[in-house]
Amino acid sequence: MADILASVPLGAVRAFEAAARLKSFTRAADELGVTQAAVSWQVKALEQRLGQALFVRKTREVDLTPAGERLSRAATESMALLRAAL
Repeated sequence: MADILASVPLGAVRAFEAAARLKSFTRAADELGVTQAAVSWQVKALEQRLGQALFVRKTREVDLTPAGERLSRAATESMALLRAAL
């Protein structure tokens, strides 16, 4: 069985985690120092790779789907562990 992490770019997970935590692609972009379009593209690519929506997109914010909630918890914990280790 192939490792799913081998096919998922860390940058996409990082963009997803920031957008999920901040509930905004724009605020995530500001935090990451990239454009809103870059965050949106990374998240869309991650959703396509996983075959499911992670966000419900609204006019000025985003909400997580149930799948997005699960991934958000894991991604936030993982990023916190990486930050602490680095």
